[in-house]
Amino acid sequence: MPPYLLLLALVAVERLAELAVARRNAAWSLARGAREYGRGHYPAMVALHTALLAGCAVEPWAADRPFLPLLGWPALAVAVAAQGLRWWCVATLGPYWNTRVLVVPGLTPVAAGPYRLLRHPNYLAVVAEGLALPLVHCAWVTAAGFCLLNALLLRVRIRCEDSALTYARTGGSLVGAAS
Repeated sequence: MPPYLLLLALVAVERLAELAVARRNAAWSLARGAREYGRGHYPAMVALHTALLAGCAVEPWAADRPFLPLLGWPALAVAVAAQGLRWWCVATLGPYWNTRVLVVPGLTPVAAGPYRLLRHPNYLAVVAEGLALPLVHCAWVTAAGFCLLNALLLRVRIRCEDSALTYARTGGSLVGAAS
């Protein structure tokens, strides 16, 4: 198996691990009365992230893209750093972390770990990985397409999360949340 396909397989395994953690955390949250927000955009998010991996695998082969060390090695370093940031977010949020927007009543936002520096550090990891992982093997069309579609999706997702957390904290009406 070429090294790049091995890298993509490892990222796919990492995604499955994320889903297992999310499933466990969802059960924990729902048992404590969590409410889910943004169900409508979740399938698009899953499809986009699946398409990222597929595009990374197909584009270099279909377009005969080479591995360019001056681009590939730094892109790999960014992709690995993005994984580190993602799992720092998972560890910091503990049972509150999820791929879905689940809010436990009475929750106060976490202000530790990377969340003391950024409001949405996990999305920085997603953006960095979505740009870097394809560029490891010059899949620039995949990188550009993912970044554009992800920017549109993150507009919806971040608005949804912020509204859901505000609603949970204040008990007020859920205004502006996307689904």
